Amino acid sequence: MSEETNTKAAQGGSDSAPSAARVPGLGAAGGSAFFQDLWGAIKQGDLGLAAGVMVILVMLIVPMPAMLLDMFLAISIIFSVMILMVGLFIQKPLEFSAFPTVLLIATMLRLSLNMASTRLILAHGHEGADAAGNVIAAFGSFVMGGNFVIGIIVFAILVIVNFIVITKGSGRIAEVSARFTLDAMPGKQMAIDADLGAGLIDEETARTRRKELESESTFFGSMDGASKFVRGDAVAGLMITFINVIGGIVIGVMQQNLTFAQAAENYTLLTIGDGLVSQIPALIVSTAAGILVSKAGVEGAADKALVRQFTGYPKALGMSAFVMVVLSFLPGMPMLPFLALAGAAGYLARQASKKHAREKAVEVAAKVEAEVPDEPQEAPISDSLKMDVLRIELGYALLPIINGRNKQETDQVTEQIKALRRQIASDMGVIMPSVRILDNIQLGANDYMIKVKEVDAGGGSLFPNQFMVMDPAGGQVRLPGTHTTEPTFGLPATWVEAQYREEANLLGYTVVDPATVISTHLTETIKSHISELLTYADVQVLLKKLDEEQSKLVEDIVPTQISISGIQRVLQALLEERISIRDLGTILEGIAEAIGSTRNPNAIAEHVRTRLARQICSANQAPGGYLPLISLSPVWESAFLESIIGDGDDRQLAMAPSKLQEFVGLVRDAYDAAANQGEVPVLLCSAQSRPFVRSIVERFRAHTFVMSQNEVHPRARLKTVATI
Repeated sequence: MSEETNTKAAQGGSDSAPSAARVPGLGAAGGSAFFQDLWGAIKQGDLGLAAGVMVILVMLIVPMPAMLLDMFLAISIIFSVMILMVGLFIQKPLEFSAFPTVLLIATMLRLSLNMASTRLILAHGHEGADAAGNVIAAFGSFVMGGNFVIGIIVFAILVIVNFIVITKGSGRIAEVSARFTLDAMPGKQMAIDADLGAGLIDEETARTRRKELESESTFFGSMDGASKFVRGDAVAGLMITFINVIGGIVIGVMQQNLTFAQAAENYTLLTIGDGLVSQIPALIVSTAAGILVSKAGVEGAADKALVRQFTGYPKALGMSAFVMVVLSFLPGMPMLPFLALAGAAGYLARQASKKHAREKAVEVAAKVEAEVPDEPQEAPISDSLKMDVLRIELGYALLPIINGRNKQETDQVTEQIKALRRQIASDMGVIMPSVRILDNIQLGANDYMIKVKEVDAGGGSLFPNQFMVMDPAGGQVRLPGTHTTEPTFGLPATWVEAQYREEANLLGYTVVDPATVISTHLTETIKSHISELLTYADVQVLLKKLDEEQSKLVEDIVPTQISISGIQRVLQALLEERISIRDLGTILEGIAEAIGSTRNPNAIAEHVRTRLARQICSANQAPGGYLPLISLSPVWESAFLESIIGDGDDRQLAMAPSKLQEFVGLVRDAYDAAANQGEVPVLLCSAQSRPFVRSIVERFRAHTFVMSQNEVHPRARLKTVATI
């Protein structure tokens, strides 16, 4: 059997090595790969923290030589200083969310070192001051000056300061902060949900805020419990010191044959030195805890947070290195451990500083790159659906008006458009949309075009460095220049050079600059199309801005009796005849009265006009304070009423074309005669015929105001200019 086994081993010898190499820990290749993976994991922090905690726990059990104890005591001191520096430099506690874990590790490290030093003190205390290492001996001789009574007093004071003042205060702050943070959580959660519901923040921001709130409450809860570590550490240090002194004297007298005085001096000196080495780092960590909990907030996992947060502040590492260098030069202090740790901390500080500089450079470069305009991309097709409500297109010779080369005219155009917006809002009660001004190479050099919803609504010609001169009497101007027609009202006009401006004023002509010409034309264009410019959204805005009392009326009638679009159509019917809707409260009251008998917007608008009688009469008054009228004779009233066919909302005018032509001629003659008298009268007729008379008159005299007898205010002064 053994022979067969040996044969198989001999035959399979060539395969045994690869098989061993594939198993971790077997063979040279396998062992090397295993230790490389282990070292890589430690460097990445995956096993580093676990290994460090295991070393601390092992020190509680396994004896430690004096030289190694010196190294770990130095680590304990620099670790506590680093904690304090990070606590000082962080902006808010959430940046050091790993502090409870750090506090536990620091406490366990000091307790394990106390155990290790206790073994050395009790076992070799009779040999002299260096029995427990140079660090303890240095603290004992330097702080106490060789007098253990002084050491006891200093140690007692440190314990009192740490236990009663700092630890107790930090624990109280953490307790109260945890309580109030937990009590405030429901309110903060509701505030986040309210902001999310109102659209002030998005879902991602809300999720981030909830996570911060949860981390904050968890941190203060952890700090409330972690503060007990420091309290317990202080109590344990006091008890360990007492036990070491009593135990050392007993061992020195009974086992090492020392006198009581020798035993008391040796063991007390070592024990107090050990206590000082432990209490000073404990005092530093307690101070860091007090600083941290008095700021408020936190997040992070232990291993990642430790590496990120310690290296996140190069100043903290640099200050720690400086403190280690100073400590290494203290009398009797071993220089090698402190200088080595100072060099390591300084190296880490330098590397962290370089890393932060690189990250900042990357951020600056990204910001500069973001500011560089991207290459022009093809505009999405949806942009073609956007429409300019009001647009002024200019020929290339008129570009100085808008491109800033002629600043005076540019400012004048801008200011006049702003004034026009205020005027329209004041006169008509409508917020005029913004006006877009752009160039159009397809137009003539001096031509301009006004468009309403991208449809031509008027145009003309301008000469930027000249003035338009008009004769108020309607005649031709007798000055050298370019004869033309005023684009707004069609009157004869002449463009003259600036040198003739004073002469034109002396002759009584009207002199207008190019900016005023275009703004006047824009004003009349807007008034002619203002009903089209009143959108559904505009009506919503107007209704929302009503007073609280008037808003209740809107709630009563909308949407149960009339919709917002129905109100929009009524307002458009009023604006179409240039009736201001600024008195929106009265208009809504008229709508509320009319909707009980009809739902026709035009019929409702006719009723609303009677409520606006005083406003209508005031708007059409002559300078003398009276209302000039051209009334419709009873003959024509009867003719119109007899020509109306249909009932209700289906009524129509069926008048013979010859009769209509006769009526148009009489209206023209009457208004021409009134114009010769200097009057601009309104056409007065009955309420039943007014809509039909208006539909005829607006075709040849769009600006003639037609009003019914019901719209004449009782207190209005009337003057009948003519009768048709």
